[in-house]
Amino acid sequence: MRSSSPSGPTMAEVARHAGVSVPTVSKVLNGREDVAAETRRHVEAALHDLGYRRRERLRSSAHQGSVRTIDLVVHQLGSTWTAAIVEGAEEAAHEAGLHLVVNAMLGRTRHTRTERGWLERISARGTRGVVTALAHFSASQDAWFRRNQVPYVMLDPISPPPRDTYSVAAANWEGARSAVDHLLDLGHRRIAIIAGRRGRHCSDLRIEGYRSAMRSARTRVLPGYVRNGAFTPEGGEESMRTLLGLPTPPTAVFVCSDFMSLGVLRAAREHGVRVPEDISVVSFDDLPEARWTVPELTTVQQPLNEMAATAVRLLMRLSAGDVPGSHRTELSTTLVERASTAPPPQIKE
Repeated sequence: MRSSSPSGPTMAEVARHAGVSVPTVSKVLNGREDVAAETRRHVEAALHDLGYRRRERLRSSAHQGSVRTIDLVVHQLGSTWTAAIVEGAEEAAHEAGLHLVVNAMLGRTRHTRTERGWLERISARGTRGVVTALAHFSASQDAWFRRNQVPYVMLDPISPPPRDTYSVAAANWEGARSAVDHLLDLGHRRIAIIAGRRGRHCSDLRIEGYRSAMRSARTRVLPGYVRNGAFTPEGGEESMRTLLGLPTPPTAVFVCSDFMSLGVLRAAREHGVRVPEDISVVSFDDLPEARWTVPELTTVQQPLNEMAATAVRLLMRLSAGDVPGSHRTELSTTLVERASTAPPPQIKE
């Protein structure tokens, strides 16, 4: 049933059709999380049946083309990881003559008003498009972008991106493979990995790269050698304590984050384990912290600035109606050798 009103149906009409309240319709239109899945389906069906068209001009390509603002949404500010992302995005936006607005979730969970607020702000002022670098990205947020025809690009997505979504990331599998190959070349065979929580896309890929390198070297992964935890110093410290307490502790560990490596080095010091004399550590990211640890970290450099700039340039193509051939862009990583890796004790000269 289509509305007979020349201006289209109102939210009140949609609410009556779906059997819900007007505020519930508003929540669905704004991508709010606090709506039950079944209720959301009823509202979406009513919007479709009645031919509802949003009053905002986000749908207008002419209006969108006149907007000189793009948005970057990050999980939190204050980290060197985020600083590198913002720097790369700002550089690319400046080159394109655009203004970059940084939206931070301030580390809060996906159910807070703060996280919902950025969609509402975008809806109010308009945007050429959005680059997301979030710890959580929901199906309702994806639906909001699609419904309003706002192009977006996921940067280093935590989980596998939704269907037909464009994303930019580092070559996580290859980077992990190079890190473990480096340890194998040094003569290590008892190699453990400290990764992020299960289900995190980049972390899972790094574990796969680790396992691939170990298989190629016909080297067994010993029980307890694959540890998962938070991408924080505390997460790395906890996992390292567990590894050092195993009956057969590793002689080397691949840590999937420089932040985690800070905790790994602390746990080693507290256990009287020397790096790299007793155990080698290779990390991932190459943040500024990697050059200030003792010893300096051997690490896999992922090009965060370039990743963010690439995401912004890809977003500009999408906003101009250009459809790239591949939905996923992966940028190469580089192993940076420093002082935290050495041959294992039993073969060292």
